[in-house]
Amino acid sequence: MKLILRSVMALLIAVVLLVGVLLVLPGEKLAKLAADQIEAQTGRTVTFGGRVGYTLWPTLGVKADRVALSNASWAGPEPMLTAERLTIGIAAADLIAGKVRVTELSAVLPQLNLSTREDGTGNWVLERPTAADVQTPASSPGAFDSLPVSIEALNLTGATLRYAPFGEAPVEMRQVDVALAWPDPTGTVDMDVTLRPAGAPVRVVGEIGTFAAFLAGEVSSIGVSITAKDTELRFDGRAELTGAASGRLTGRSTDLGATLAAFGVAPGAELPKVGEWLIGADATYTSDGRLALRDLSLSADENRITGGADITLAGKPTITAQLSAGALDLAPLLPGDKGDLPASAAAGEGDDPVSDGWSRDVIDMGWLAGFDANIALDVQAVDTGSLRLGESKLDFSLDNSRAVLKFLPAALFGGQVQGQVVANNRNGLSVGGKLSFQGVRIEQMLGQTAGYDRLNGEALGELEYLGVGNSLAQIMASLSGKGWLEVGKGFFTGFDLEQLMRSGSGNGGSTVFDQLTGSYTIENGNLLNKDLLLTLKGLRAVGEGRVGLGAQDIDYLFTPSLQRGDGASALSIPVAITGRWSDPKIRPDLKRALQPEIDAVEEQAKERLREKLSEELDTELAPEQDLNEAIRDRIEQEAKEQLLRLLGGN
Repeated sequence: MKLILRSVMALLIAVVLLVGVLLVLPGEKLAKLAADQIEAQTGRTVTFGGRVGYTLWPTLGVKADRVALSNASWAGPEPMLTAERLTIGIAAADLIAGKVRVTELSAVLPQLNLSTREDGTGNWVLERPTAADVQTPASSPGAFDSLPVSIEALNLTGATLRYAPFGEAPVEMRQVDVALAWPDPTGTVDMDVTLRPAGAPVRVVGEIGTFAAFLAGEVSSIGVSITAKDTELRFDGRAELTGAASGRLTGRSTDLGATLAAFGVAPGAELPKVGEWLIGADATYTSDGRLALRDLSLSADENRITGGADITLAGKPTITAQLSAGALDLAPLLPGDKGDLPASAAAGEGDDPVSDGWSRDVIDMGWLAGFDANIALDVQAVDTGSLRLGESKLDFSLDNSRAVLKFLPAALFGGQVQGQVVANNRNGLSVGGKLSFQGVRIEQMLGQTAGYDRLNGEALGELEYLGVGNSLAQIMASLSGKGWLEVGKGFFTGFDLEQLMRSGSGNGGSTVFDQLTGSYTIENGNLLNKDLLLTLKGLRAVGEGRVGLGAQDIDYLFTPSLQRGDGASALSIPVAITGRWSDPKIRPDLKRALQPEIDAVEEQAKERLREKLSEELDTELAPEQDLNEAIRDRIEQEAKEQLLRLLGGN
């Protein structure tokens, strides 16, 4: 909008000069005389590359083809203004009364090249040359300066507007249509502007009060509506030519994706499916690109966030905000969300054993580079479809493609979670976190994060993890970390330890326990545990093994023991749990269960053999002595004795 207003002002200044000269210089040499007069008044050269025609009554009209107005000497060789056709209409009756009232001013395919120099002066400022620089033609009437000039209507069709502020990248707009109605020179101007940033039209309709003062740099009232596709924004407040403004901003959109595409932002991007977006805020914008939003309300269907925000738009956008919300249902808003983490079938086809079960779709986190942020959010509840939070305090920061979400704390999985999770996309995607939790439902935590819901109970513990990869499958297969877990009363589903101990078959049913504790490490997507302790009524179980977080499989050994009244173990039957999470095989390891008895019988047999050999060999055999070695030694000794008897004749 700033570019359009500067362009309009520059065009008005140039045309007012052209009007004044053309009005008093009709005749066959109109074009040349007009060009000479403008150069004398402004130091700028005007050229007419085509026919110049005019009418006298009731409208004094001038039409000129292929018009060009030269640039300031410091702004480069390209003309400041060119137009394929320039049409000017003046009310003849008002001219007779000593007043210039321009009823029509239109330009077809104009090109405006605007720029500023280091001191802020624009090239549209037309400075009158000194007498030493240029001689005023004898035909100059000298009366132009005293004529009051007003322009009632301005129309630009197919305009190209280019603005190059000193030391900054130029901004260019093409295919711009502008219509201004300014019936009262001291009053309001009505404008209707159509922009085409990405081909589709974006329409700006509004009014600026005391437009003459606005062009002179004063603050004026303004009301503007911006319409693009199924989106409308409205601003009512005050503004000045530099672009600074303050007032009330409201908006509504039923197709945000199409609107962003119309502005050339994220064309073709998959956006949340929202029936209606609403925004309202008291907005203040400064000319250096800072936007302050107060009394902010942002709604997406039934989701509503309120608060305040400060946004820096110069360079990379930076957002600082303090927000609050009620219950947010974000599940429909997240593109590609598939609900709770899931079974293998939801992940896609393929024979990659590492990624089978997890999605291999590439995770595009390039948007993290688009802005920086520091946002605090107090929320009553959040449902993402895969995670559900209760009343929580969240802090989100984004710095150079590294996002950190802090829980201060968050009500999650039926308990409380504190700590932070990180997504870093600076050199490829990595995710990590360090969390402590208490009172969480373990079936919710494992079910919503790892797709495993067979363990139930209330837990506390700590978790530290790191994963690297461009897909969920790669991240899960690369996980590393550590943690510990304590669960009070709870149960396992899928097997019954008591039934297993009594009958040897425990698939199905459930195992109720009094307490479960354990620590773990995570390496290459595998959770490793060696100190699981599980206590049940009349049973005590220890466990060790591997849980494949990447491969979604398990290879774990439980060793439950029946307890006697004195606490000693009466019987232990190891239980092997192997296979996929979705269909684990649970079976007793009878060989391991009977191994102690086998070892005892073997030891008794060895002891009897040792006693017998001791009698036969007439020597005492130590328990740790190898029997084969003892027999060999005894044979060697006997051979030596027989040889000595033979040699000695005894």
